[in-house]
Amino acid sequence: MSILKEINIRGYSNAIARWSKFGPYYAMFPVDFAFDVVEKYSRPGDYVLDPFAGRCSSVYAGGVMGRHSLGIEISPVGWLYGSVKLAPAPQKEVLTRLLDIYIIRNNYNSELPRLPTFFRHCFCDEALKFLLASRASLNWQSDSTDSSLMSIILVYLHGKISESLSNQMPITKSTGQSYSINWWAGKNLLTPPEINPYEFLKTKIEWRYAKGVPKVDDGKVVFGDSTWELEKIAARSEETGIKFSLLFTSPPYWSVTDYHADQWLRLWMLGGPAIPKPQQGAHRSRFASKEKYYELLDTVFGHCSKLMATKSTIYVRTDMRDFTYKSTLEILTKHFPDHRQKIIPKPVNKRTQTDITGNRSSKKGEVDIILDTSNKLF
Repeated sequence: MSILKEINIRGYSNAIARWSKFGPYYAMFPVDFAFDVVEKYSRPGDYVLDPFAGRCSSVYAGGVMGRHSLGIEISPVGWLYGSVKLAPAPQKEVLTRLLDIYIIRNNYNSELPRLPTFFRHCFCDEALKFLLASRASLNWQSDSTDSSLMSIILVYLHGKISESLSNQMPITKSTGQSYSINWWAGKNLLTPPEINPYEFLKTKIEWRYAKGVPKVDDGKVVFGDSTWELEKIAARSEETGIKFSLLFTSPPYWSVTDYHADQWLRLWMLGGPAIPKPQQGAHRSRFASKEKYYELLDTVFGHCSKLMATKSTIYVRTDMRDFTYKSTLEILTKHFPDHRQKIIPKPVNKRTQTDITGNRSSKKGEVDIILDTSNKLF
């Protein structure tokens, strides 16, 4: 029996499965796909790398299955999801901290009128005061308990009525303020549902921990930009001699989505502005420039090539559209010239994320590019 069958990640019947789906995120790896690739193209004790980790499904799969897995993620939302599911704080401590925040919520009454109108339509006053208290008090970047509670708040920050703290909204992507208000007005939903945030989140925390927490042998996700972080990792690799046998990732697709804009409400929860603004800095936008997109992939995969073992597998899922696919394949061929290649198209007949964001190409779906020198392909 394979390790994957023993783990049984389908559904929510055990801790590994329950935490594997933690964190709604736009354009995320299917969980079973991540586990399949890790099982097929690596062995226990191997080192697995993902420089575009997202919500860290690849890192989680590797850690659970006995690999040393390392991811890098530039979005604090994805990084927080990944860090917490790799090592959740004890349930008792998270519940205690939840009560601490709930007790001080009324200290934030005076801040409610200062927020944009959107927030008063999106959250009831009790929920909004709790969110303000959490936003001001939780040290999510360096305290394990605070990061665990904050990540759970982010999971349920917005979504369907009765399944989140918000008025009706998409669960993965934050819609704009004006759009949301107009939509709620048209549906007669301008008054948000009344929710006790303590009772709501207590129930969600108890459900999440009901099967325990996953045992992760060695998994870590770095919060930062891969173009910089990989240089540091390469320097440490020179000292330790550690090499990665599996590079498993899905880079952002050219001109498809702005992950930071799509997560503006969760980013506000983490200390960002109350009115969405373009993110400052490189690699935080929609990658509308073909030149900058190509440069990003070239830089990242160039750094990765210095970290890979002589016998290794490169598994990259990308967009089937010509520019994204051909650029990715060209760059991978350049940096891994001795690897044999296998291309697996993943066409779809339904509307895709690239359609939603303006794709007019007849080529829909994704494609897996696999390069290998470890005899796992043939």
